[in-house]
Amino acid sequence: MDNLRSSDEVLPALFVPHGAPTFALRPGAAGAALSDFANALPQPRAVIIASAHWDTEVPTVGFAERLETIHDFAGFPKALYDIRYPVTGCRELAECVARSIEHAGMPVRRDLTRGLDHGAWIPLRMMFPQADVPVIPVSIQSVGGPDFAYRLGQALAPLTHQGCLVVGSGSVTHNLRDYMIAARSTGLIPPYVRHFADWLADRLSRHQTSDLLHYRDRAPDAVRAHPTEEHLLPLYIALGAGGPDATVQRFHAGIDDYVIAMDGYAFQSH
Repeated sequence: MDNLRSSDEVLPALFVPHGAPTFALRPGAAGAALSDFANALPQPRAVIIASAHWDTEVPTVGFAERLETIHDFAGFPKALYDIRYPVTGCRELAECVARSIEHAGMPVRRDLTRGLDHGAWIPLRMMFPQADVPVIPVSIQSVGGPDFAYRLGQALAPLTHQGCLVVGSGSVTHNLRDYMIAARSTGLIPPYVRHFADWLADRLSRHQTSDLLHYRDRAPDAVRAHPTEEHLLPLYIALGAGGPDATVQRFHAGIDDYVIAMDGYAFQSH
C-alpha cells in the first residue's frame, strides 16, 4: 500500500454475478448491466477480484504478471474453451494488496502463478473487454464464513481510495441441484430464489449488517439458496470494502437458469 497515492475519486466496491459458464456466450441483460456500469466508472488503476471459485484456507493474492484464462468447467460448448482474456497482473500492486491484508492483522500468502477462473474472467471480459486494466486475484475462505469475508473486504477498503476497483464475483443464489430439477422437469423458478434475493436487497438497503452476517439463521430459505456459502462470500468482501458509510446501489436484478439470482451491487464510500 505504501506505493499507492490517494485518489480524488473513491471507486465503489462491486458485487457482480458470473452466472453459469454459458453467461460468457449469452450475456443478456446481466451482461449489459455489467458493461454499462463499468463504462460509467473512471478507469481503475487495477481491479482486485475475489471469485467464488478460488477458495483457500488463508487469504492468497495472485502475483502472476500474465494471467492464464482458466477453463475450470467441463461439458460445455467448445466456443467457451476458445475464449481467452489476455489481461496482465501487476506485482507492485499485488504487493500493496498483500500488505493491506497484513496491516489488518490477517495472514496472507502470495501465489506467483494463479490465473483467472471463470468466476473472474467472465464478468471482467464484459466490464473491461479490452483487457487494459491490470487484475489482481484474491482468494475467498469458505472456512471463515461471512464474518471473515467481511473482514477481508475491510482490509481492502483503503485501496478503493487509491485507484483500485474491488470486485467480488459470485451469485445471490446458487443451488445446482435445484437447477437440475428445474431444467429436467418443472421449468419453473422456485419461489425462494426471489424471496432470498429481495430479503438480501432489503437488508443491504437498510444497512442491517448483523442480519446479513447471520443470514443463515435469519433469511428465508437461506440454506436452500446456498447449500454451500462460497458463491455468497464475495458479496461480503465487497460490502466490507465499501465501508460502513457506503451507499448501496442494486444496479441489476434478474434470474438466469431458473435458480441463479444475477443481482449486481455497488457499494460507494463517501
